[in-house]
Amino acid sequence: MKRIFVIVVLLALAAVSVAADEVSDTLALYSDAFDMIWLILAAALVFFMQAGFAMVETGLTRAKNASNILMKNLMDFSAGAIIFWAIGWGLMYGADALSGLIGTDGFFLSYTAETMEAYGVSDMSAIFRDWMFQVVFAATAATIVSGAMAERTKFSAYLVYSVFISGLIYPISGHWIWGGGWLSELGFHDFAGSTVVHSVGAWAALAGAIVLGPRIGKYIKVGDKMTVRAIPGHNMPLAALGVFILWFGWYGFNAGSTLSGTDLSIAAVATTTTLAAAAGAIGAMVTSWIWFGKADPSMSLNGALAGLVGITAPTGVTSPGAAILIGVIAGILVVGSVEFIDKVLHIDDPVGAISVHGVCGVWGTLSVGLFSSNADVGLGLFYGGGFSLIGVQLIGIAAVFAWAFLSALLLFSIIKASMGLRVSEKEEMQGLDIGEHGTESYSGFQIFQNM
Repeated sequence: MKRIFVIVVLLALAAVSVAADEVSDTLALYSDAFDMIWLILAAALVFFMQAGFAMVETGLTRAKNASNILMKNLMDFSAGAIIFWAIGWGLMYGADALSGLIGTDGFFLSYTAETMEAYGVSDMSAIFRDWMFQVVFAATAATIVSGAMAERTKFSAYLVYSVFISGLIYPISGHWIWGGGWLSELGFHDFAGSTVVHSVGAWAALAGAIVLGPRIGKYIKVGDKMTVRAIPGHNMPLAALGVFILWFGWYGFNAGSTLSGTDLSIAAVATTTTLAAAAGAIGAMVTSWIWFGKADPSMSLNGALAGLVGITAPTGVTSPGAAILIGVIAGILVVGSVEFIDKVLHIDDPVGAISVHGVCGVWGTLSVGLFSSNADVGLGLFYGGGFSLIGVQLIGIAAVFAWAFLSALLLFSIIKASMGLRVSEKEEMQGLDIGEHGTESYSGFQIFQNM
């Protein structure tokens, strides 16, 4: 009898063990499914940001260039996606080499059983998922440049540039931070890409705007005095629509960067993202109101984007209150930066891309070192962490600036010397829609411009 009892107990324990294993396997399967759905949905939201960038840039520039701008935003993603599949993904997320500088496998999304094991997956579905989420970030970095170089850049030259930033410039510095490279090893933190994405695009835009030069009639020198002329955009409602699309897509950008559909911090990230954007819009509106005597719509719209860029790095490690402060400061910074770059440096950036994505990207990255309340990442200065995290963040900011700006400066200089970077004066005056694409964006409407 005793022996039968022992056998029954052992059988019962075995059944419980089997059931527990089945439950564990089922939970893992559901977790993987949630991750798959969440990341593909987030990727779709970030992809929709291409439409937002296109609308913002089109609205803030002149009607005679609208189709050219739409073509650039279409083709920098299309060309960028192909080159990121072929080269960029491998450089960014391949096996580490050269002391954390580049990745070395995964090109053309080609994986052996050994490389999949090193990546930590048993089949390609997770790799396809991760590639899809990352390619839309690469496209964002590329399309930032379009606004700063708008209304005077050759379309063919822009296509060449798009291939290089998506296939080389963005992935290499991205590997340093998100691919397990040397900045990651130092403890540099950028949750969703204030530096990895936005600053890279902005510093490339700065290099492009410098090499390209300003639009005709933007800066007029009479004697020793430089007159700065405003060149208004043609459609503020379109620009506003673009900002709202970008704000919407940013929930995929930031909340998607949790990288898991079962991560309960998604809600906190969405909350800080919302508060920073709202505070950025208010900060820019109030600043422009004081500065210009009127609440400027374009500055206020850029303020919302500035708040979004500013919160992108610290969104996962900061509190709602800190997010509001980060957003307000970003909104103030963007107004001052746009005015300084235009009126003092005389660099022509039609949409304020360098200020929104570069200056506020730096601010967002630094704010990790100030406002981080996450002990795993490192406590920020205002939470008792001292200056160590700020030091690491500054190293990352400087390194990425040097890489993105200098490599883009070299690239644009080579393009200018070889195939040419800028359209002719006649094409610029006539408009790039006709000169580059043989079409009009508003056929049947009489549009008169003397600039």
